[in-house]
Amino acid sequence: MVEIFIRSPLLLLFTVMAIGYGLGEIRIRGFKLGVAAVLFVGLGFGALDPGLEVPQFITFLGLAIFVYTVGLTSAPAFFASFQRNGFRDIYFATGTVALSALLAYGIGEWLQFDAATTSGLYAGASTNTPALAGLLDAIQKNAPLDVRDAVSQQAVVGYSLAYPLGVLGVMLGIFALQRMYRIDYGAEFRSLQKDYPMGEKLVSQTFKVESPEIIGRTLREFRRDHHLGVVFGRMLRDGHTTLTTWDSTPQAGDLIVLVGPQEAIDEAAAFVGPPAEGQLSHDRSVFDVRRIFVSNEEIAGKTIASLNLQERFNILITRVQRGDMDLLASGDTVLELGDRILLVAHRNDLPEVFRVFGNSYEALSRVNLLSFGLGITLGLLLGMITFALPGGYSFSLGFAGGPLIVALLLGQLRRTGPIVWTLPYGANLTLRQLGLIFLLAGIGIRSGQTFYQTLQTDLGLKLFLAGGAIAVITTVATIVIGYRVLRIPFSFLGGMVGSQPAVLEFAVEQAGNKYPTIGYTRMLPVVLIGKILAVQLLYSLLS
Repeated sequence: MVEIFIRSPLLLLFTVMAIGYGLGEIRIRGFKLGVAAVLFVGLGFGALDPGLEVPQFITFLGLAIFVYTVGLTSAPAFFASFQRNGFRDIYFATGTVALSALLAYGIGEWLQFDAATTSGLYAGASTNTPALAGLLDAIQKNAPLDVRDAVSQQAVVGYSLAYPLGVLGVMLGIFALQRMYRIDYGAEFRSLQKDYPMGEKLVSQTFKVESPEIIGRTLREFRRDHHLGVVFGRMLRDGHTTLTTWDSTPQAGDLIVLVGPQEAIDEAAAFVGPPAEGQLSHDRSVFDVRRIFVSNEEIAGKTIASLNLQERFNILITRVQRGDMDLLASGDTVLELGDRILLVAHRNDLPEVFRVFGNSYEALSRVNLLSFGLGITLGLLLGMITFALPGGYSFSLGFAGGPLIVALLLGQLRRTGPIVWTLPYGANLTLRQLGLIFLLAGIGIRSGQTFYQTLQTDLGLKLFLAGGAIAVITTVATIVIGYRVLRIPFSFLGGMVGSQPAVLEFAVEQAGNKYPTIGYTRMLPVVLIGKILAVQLLYSLLS
């Protein structure tokens, strides 16, 4: 059987991918490795025979695709953090990167690890695969040709042995500190919901207009004075149902529909009136309710308000579904390819409304290879540039940092003339997962032999425990400073320290909501870039 895999690297690659992904989905006491299991399956196969290998091209292809797609989706949260928090998140993320690097440096010197092993230890304890790829990229460029493969394998061994306790150490830190601080995730959720709507279940309810706060005032004036997390839907007056606009003026006795989270609706009711009996329905011979896809590239990246829909149609958009999240629509909501919007519109307007939004599931399954290929090309070109540092040191962003930085810029830009840089939500997730699996399988297979040999020595135990020590100390320091000093919500901090998918999923399960993903996306770009640079600098210093 081994001979078959030696003759067919492609068969080996997909076998590792299939088995690794299947094992990664197995949950034991709430924990699963996820796609990281592909790395360990690759190491197991690679340990069977020195002749088992896949082309290194596969590894770097996967890395470039993975970091590029992550950058595209992380860009809005990354740049929004500047607007909301200035440079606080940048300084905070940089501090966590520096702390873990210093710990790895100190432990490496204490235990007399070589440069590649110490740098791999840092990447593994940080559970940061792109950092490992950046390290391998630096080794390929700087290590002598005759020892290049051996040095690369030592880096992967350091990473692989530190990785397991790197994951468990972060989970332990989150669990212990949430107990120590007695975190009330429910209270955090309610306080964060106004500023960070995260797809709380949306409901609709009909009210009778009786409050003087709203009678005789346009909805534009009312919303200006009352910042409520609801959308006004249909309105019934004298037996005639209409869709509300900013210029609608409710009168006493009108029935009006409010859409939003139940808590926000209860708050808004005090300014509208008592609940009406039953639910205000609409005549489907006049108005119809539809969920349609945003597949038109011409409106991708634009806000709902900028489309001026109500000037052209009798239409009301109430919700935007993005992935698994149901978001309350507002004029400031930016539409992305792959969004599903819930709207109420006049039946006569529906054909033209469909043309505006596209509503093509098939179009969302395609990847614009012009923008995708051009974006990665620009990233790879940036990664080839060598930057000089004081003291004679130099570094390049390589296959990881170059595409990531370009993706962040293009993801924020969203479009340049007719070129839309962002990808449909589903297509992005598929490409990201495929790239990551190529990366992990390639790394694991090529390093299996060295991993197996080191595992049987004292060095293996030292790396294993060192990874846990770095992870626990960094996690505790990050959460304590973030929660006690910077007053960052604990839900966010769970995602900020959860740079590995399994850790992020653990933080989400502990919180009972998806707020850790906000911390994850706010920190991920800075942490990725920082660790890619830090691991190369660490290797350069130790060499």
